[in-house]
Amino acid sequence: MSLRNPISIEVLEILDTIDRRGSFAKAAEELNKATSAISYGVQKLEEQLGIALFQRQGRRSVLTPAGRLVLVEGRKILDTTTRLADRAREVATGWESRIRIAVESLQSYPVFFTVLARFMLEHAGIELDIRECVLNGGWEALRQDEVDLIVGAPGPVPLQMGYRAVSIGQSDLVAVIAAHHERAGLAQDPAALKTGLVGLRRIVTHDTSTFDIARSEGLSRDGKRLYVQNVDQKEQAILAGLGIGHLPGHRVRGHLEAGSLVELKLDETTNHESFLAWKISNKGKGLQTLTGLLASSLLNNIAGEI
Repeated sequence: MSLRNPISIEVLEILDTIDRRGSFAKAAEELNKATSAISYGVQKLEEQLGIALFQRQGRRSVLTPAGRLVLVEGRKILDTTTRLADRAREVATGWESRIRIAVESLQSYPVFFTVLARFMLEHAGIELDIRECVLNGGWEALRQDEVDLIVGAPGPVPLQMGYRAVSIGQSDLVAVIAAHHERAGLAQDPAALKTGLVGLRRIVTHDTSTFDIARSEGLSRDGKRLYVQNVDQKEQAILAGLGIGHLPGHRVRGHLEAGSLVELKLDETTNHESFLAWKISNKGKGLQTLTGLLASSLLNNIAGEI
């Protein structure tokens, strides 16, 4: 007869909290337990496993390699049990406890978060987990079940993947250069711009996909590049005169009016259709309610905001 497994959900939560908070005392505070109870839980597991989970380094207790293994693998178990509890509640009530959202970096955040505020007023018990994505990154996250909803993902919509996609309109991208850039004068000379474009450094936002083939939008691939992580960084890099690039209209309007950026009139068409998308198999009432609010609000505001 095998011995009972000493690794419980409770002790995994203790290890996770100690690691996140940095001490037994702070873990006890978060878990609403006495520090002695935290120490006893760790000590008991060490005795049952016959290994040391922590070792002293000066005044601090740090995980041993074996302790780190238990923590890393244990967090996977904690994530699984959390999802199981969420799914059980969803099956019982039809309402999710959590909705994970990937927002395309080009999206207008003021409109998006205004909609979330309306949603949360009625559904405060639903936790929202938001991440940023670029180009194929959102589609990949949806396919990998890392998110439940993507907002503002660029077309085309992947076919035969079991997705429900709703268009939220065309988003326009404006090619711009800093007014103080040494080649800003090209904006006033279409002929010179056409020939001089290849010599201008492009500011490019990384596609956040890791498995799919990365894609690029806007300017051609010719010439030097400077890569950034998101549109906030891209905007600041262009304003600093590091290069040129496309930015959403809602981001550049104020800079164009202030004269800090100058539009580059190019022949290239840079508008693309954006989508809300989720898996058809996701029947959660929270997701259905939120997508309805987002679809109407984003479609109504895209012309004025982007």
